[in-house]
Amino acid sequence: MDYIWTPWRYQYMKQVEAGKQPECIFCDAAARKDDSETLVVYRGAKVFVILNRFPYTSGHVMIVPYAHVGDLGGCDPEALSEMMKLAQRVEAAFRAAYKPEGMNLGMNLARAGGAGVVGHVHLHVLPRWFGDANFMTVVAETRVLPEDLRTTYKRLRESLARGDSGEPR
Repeated sequence: MDYIWTPWRYQYMKQVEAGKQPECIFCDAAARKDDSETLVVYRGAKVFVILNRFPYTSGHVMIVPYAHVGDLGGCDPEALSEMMKLAQRVEAAFRAAYKPEGMNLGMNLARAGGAGVVGHVHLHVLPRWFGDANFMTVVAETRVLPEDLRTTYKRLRESLARGDSGEPR
């Protein structure tokens, strides 16, 4: 059996354990108006796009409904539709801004399903490149990200605001 080990996320887990995270980081970010501080790169009608503070790769975002629901059955169908439309826009923005060789999209529902934020559905979207998970992760317990979150925020916010084709390829 293979195990996925993510030591770079220790900082996040430590904050959660110490009670330094709001009850729901997504509800907190949605309610606040300082998008550059909360790293909300795009706000739609029913969902928003936020950078992951502890990314697996540069550009790692999450598409999140404003409504605090823990499973797909509880989601508004219009929110689910908007999530997928925004996933298309994020894909186009990634292709324009990062030129990835592939992408990962996925959801982890409930703690047993691997959710880092339990009780609030969200869709992870990550650009990927061959070799982006390299020896540094295994040997040095370090994830190498080529840009800081502020740069990622600026690039994706501008790309999503422009619409960068927005149409599936």
